[in-house]
Amino acid sequence: MPGQLKVTYRKSAIGHPSDQRRTLESMGLRRLGQSVVVADDPVMRGMVRKVRHLVSVEPVEAPETPETAGPAARPEKAGA
Repeated sequence: MPGQLKVTYRKSAIGHPSDQRRTLESMGLRRLGQSVVVADDPVMRGMVRKVRHLVSVEPVEAPETPETAGPAARPEKAGA
């Protein structure tokens, strides 16, 4: 499972080329200070690179789910 990135819109796109504004919108960023969690894949990395001067990026640790947790984290079945 690929990781995830938290992308936060930090600087206004006013005065920047329209392709950069469209890139922000396609990432789901609409207003300053807004954050979105996106997949860490080559497509998103390229989009982040294009607008890296307008956003901040940090990796997101995936929460443990019962499927990824070890046997100690799984509850015992009552009938077993």
